[in-house]
Amino acid sequence: MPLRIVPLSFRQAATYVKLFHRHNNPPTGHKFSIGVTNGRVLCGVAQCGRPIARAFDDGLTIEINRTCTDGTANANSCLYGASLRAAKALGYRRVITYTQVDESGASLRAVGFVRVKALPARKSWADSSGPDYRAMRDPVGNGGVERVLWEARFKW
Repeated sequence: MPLRIVPLSFRQAATYVKLFHRHNNPPTGHKFSIGVTNGRVLCGVAQCGRPIARAFDDGLTIEINRTCTDGTANANSCLYGASLRAAKALGYRRVITYTQVDESGASLRAVGFVRVKALPARKSWADSSGPDYRAMRDPVGNGGVERVLWEARFKW
């Protein structure tokens, strides 16, 4: 069956990410979330929201904060493409996202994203708290991992 894009609530997308994402928890909020289905089951989700980096939060930039699939062929590219189309329809001028440095970015390049730059590893959120709070912080995340910033821009 062909892949189809479906709208999702934040709760639906966050539950999928919590169950299936290999290295991140769901984001804490979103502007919109979408899913991809093969007609029988949900094959993946994308969650899009405000940019995490304050410098990018200009009101015209949106970040694809998470994508997560079950490995279905082309599901991730389908999600990225649909996220770009939705962002453009909503009036955004720029869409950004990040990958870990060892991920190829093939799905991103396939839909028009351009690699901007590699970013050095940063401390985890848990390390930013003192030793008394470290145990309470969630250890899941990208601390200590090099990342790559990707972007897609729309011409108006």
